[in-house]
Amino acid sequence: MQSAIREYDAHLDAKHRITLRHAPYEYYHIAEMEDGRIILEPRVLTAPFEVSARTLNMMDESIRSMKEGKVSEAIDLSEFEG
Repeated sequence: MQSAIREYDAHLDAKHRITLRHAPYEYYHIAEMEDGRIILEPRVLTAPFEVSARTLNMMDESIRSMKEGKVSEAIDLSEFEG
């Protein structure tokens, strides 16, 4: 088992919150165990994959063309079937 780099006692505030001192992360995953232990695991949230405005416009234009019947001939993909 790893040794602690910091130990301190904490108490609930009036809104039933606990403050972590010098917390290196902004987000944590919390697991409350049946024996009363609480495990905090740091989480780093990232922005989801974003589609550029140019790509979205191109997709919109493609859908408009498809609805207007401006489509190419069907492509035969039968050679790729398992």
